Amino acid sequence: MTDKVATIATPVGQAADGQTPDKPHIEVRSLTMAYDSVVVMRDLHFTVNRGDIFFIVGPSGSGKSTLMRHMIGLNEPVEGEVLYDGVSFTRADADTRDAMLRNFGVSYQGGALFSSMTLAENIAMPLGEYTDLDQAERMEIAALKLAWVGLKGFEDYYPSEISGGMQKRAALARALALDPQVLFFDEPSSGLDPVSSSLLDDLILQLRDNLGATIVIVSHELPSIFRIGTNSVYLDVETRTQAAVGNPRYLLEHCDNPRVHSFLTRRAQFEKSAKSYG
Repeated sequence: MTDKVATIATPVGQAADGQTPDKPHIEVRSLTMAYDSVVVMRDLHFTVNRGDIFFIVGPSGSGKSTLMRHMIGLNEPVEGEVLYDGVSFTRADADTRDAMLRNFGVSYQGGALFSSMTLAENIAMPLGEYTDLDQAERMEIAALKLAWVGLKGFEDYYPSEISGGMQKRAALARALALDPQVLFFDEPSSGLDPVSSSLLDDLILQLRDNLGATIVIVSHELPSIFRIGTNSVYLDVETRTQAAVGNPRYLLEHCDNPRVHSFLTRRAQFEKSAKSYG
């Protein structure tokens, strides 16, 4: 049956890099998402291992960003739950959930920087909300985070004064403000040219390697998905559930679901077309 869920990944017992995976960092269990009576996705179930760069992929309207919002608590599921290190975030009390949120860093689509604040003030804002650091300490950390993403010297610039690619990096710096264990990015490469998108991919890899963070990315950008992704879930808009889970390159070679295959082979078709004009 073509609509059967394909749970295809690297060999059993190994992570995408060939190493034995740790206990899952994130678990999505039997998650159903809906707006009023309209079901967006049902019965989602997958795990994200510590250190993964995990992509949420699928066609427009499949609920990719909605899933991310459920994973960070902005939306509540109709059924199911999301766990971090074995603890249910969905069912946690307010104090426990607030403590868990301290370990999340989120970069929303478009960056969502406050236009009336400088870059340093944008990055310092979460520090003011979640820590007791004074203003000078917050600004010092903000400068450090901006330096991490290649924006040293831009502390006093406003978002309107820098390029789109720099705004993306500034949003990433804000997501890093609290040294989170999990980073969530919603369409981080949207609107960027190929060079800027590749540089952002490099930065995400560096952050994963240097900070040991687990990274979850909503994206439809196949070059990034294949280049840096270690795991993924494909949301199928027709069946309103997941159609495949696994390493994107492995899914490209082995998944027999026609819609998953069609989505992923857009990359191969692009490369073939590019060579014909080379």
